[in-house]
Amino acid sequence: MQWYGRRQSSNIEDRRGSPVRRGIVGGGLGTIVLLLIAMFFGFDPSYILDQTTVDTIGTNPEASSPADENTKQFVATVLAYTEDTWSNVFRSMGRTYAEPRLVLFTGAVESACGFGQAAMGPFYCPSDQKVYLDMSFFQELSDRFKAPGDFAQAYVIAHEVGHHVQNLLGISDQVERIRRRSSPEQVNAASVRLELQADCLAGVWGARTEHAEQSQLREFLETGDVEEALRAASMIGDDRLQMQSQGYVVPESFTHGTAKQRLRWFKQGFESGNVSQCNTFEAPEL
Repeated sequence: MQWYGRRQSSNIEDRRGSPVRRGIVGGGLGTIVLLLIAMFFGFDPSYILDQTTVDTIGTNPEASSPADENTKQFVATVLAYTEDTWSNVFRSMGRTYAEPRLVLFTGAVESACGFGQAAMGPFYCPSDQKVYLDMSFFQELSDRFKAPGDFAQAYVIAHEVGHHVQNLLGISDQVERIRRRSSPEQVNAASVRLELQADCLAGVWGARTEHAEQSQLREFLETGDVEEALRAASMIGDDRLQMQSQGYVVPESFTHGTAKQRLRWFKQGFESGNVSQCNTFEAPEL
């Protein structure tokens, strides 16, 4: 992925090294839920963080090594790419794109959705319209999920920004209304469609950004980049993660979709470059 020398977003909020209030999830069931959610990334943290209570004060350690600063610049560049691409898409729809902020943190962070921890992975909070990222997740993506590469990392950011797009379009509110009046199985099913749509929107972003860069005679994607994103999408399917963690799968508990589904919807977004092709909520089969 060609990103050096490109514009970097100013919508970065670096909280690494900032004081944070550390919390605990109240109740045994809440703890179990948090551990399960920690297997995934991209899940709306408000589903569980509203159970959080604060007990002590801590401080995030500084993270200012050359490698960390290089990664920060990469994150800022990818975020800028998402701003440019989604601004153009929204403009074509007769709308204005409100850019999200991306919060970098280490270990733990407070958000408008509650208290978050690095173990949860990156997440988007619709209440403050911010993406939260502990950059150590990129190493976990490579080591634990066997999905290395800069475009795999860009896919992670693009997926979370996809949730922001859903929020701006009112889709997240519709799913929240379903969550409030439905059974756990129905809530999970709606969550799967929400997450798969974010995968598709990440694909749309990749395709539209590639087209925009080519129109300016600049390189964006390199050989193998798309495969990196596809591998990342497939390695974090619910079925793969459940089999890895407990040796069996429970389909009715899926919240993000299977490896095959995540792969399919990212590809659909990338190959079409069209938001209208990402309507997972009306798709008869995922």
